[in-house]
Amino acid sequence: MALAAPAQAEETPTNRELLDKCDNGTDSCVFHPEGAPTDTVGESHQVGDSAYNCTQDLQRSSIAWADTTGETNSLGVSLSAEYGFSEVFKVSVETSYGHTWESSHTETDTTNVDVRPGEVGWVTRAPQMQRVKGTYELHFEDKFYGHYIWYVPFDATGPKPDAPSTKTQHTRPMTDQEKAEHCG
Repeated sequence: MALAAPAQAEETPTNRELLDKCDNGTDSCVFHPEGAPTDTVGESHQVGDSAYNCTQDLQRSSIAWADTTGETNSLGVSLSAEYGFSEVFKVSVETSYGHTWESSHTETDTTNVDVRPGEVGWVTRAPQMQRVKGTYELHFEDKFYGHYIWYVPFDATGPKPDAPSTKTQHTRPMTDQEKAEHCG
């Protein structure tokens, strides 16, 4: 049995080389989750356009936006692609936790922002995410790089299914440059 590590020499396969063999050269390939998924909050970022108030009155601006949240993982490849190991991962998540793995999720909304005279307003969104950690166990009929069994640590973070994101409205005074560009 061997634990895969980053390749230092040709005698050891990379984690990616091993997982490319998952259900494509292995007798069995199984993902073993370690505990329940961990809930996290994704990075807060601006969605939609900024609303500039060049008038002398308070303005309510409706900012329409659509934002897609994707996944990340320890291999840096999309689990939405049709890799054998990605299907094994998705089935394991569904079996272990009773919900599907989402490689991406798009949220669309319109958010009202009250913008005071001479200010700019915008909306930020922080998506709800889940992180799954575990280990792939690969069994080979013939030795692969000198071993019949390999273990590959793997973790992935993706949008949490059916979870609302945190949306926040912001305002601040416009800079002189913003006034010149937007209020001319």
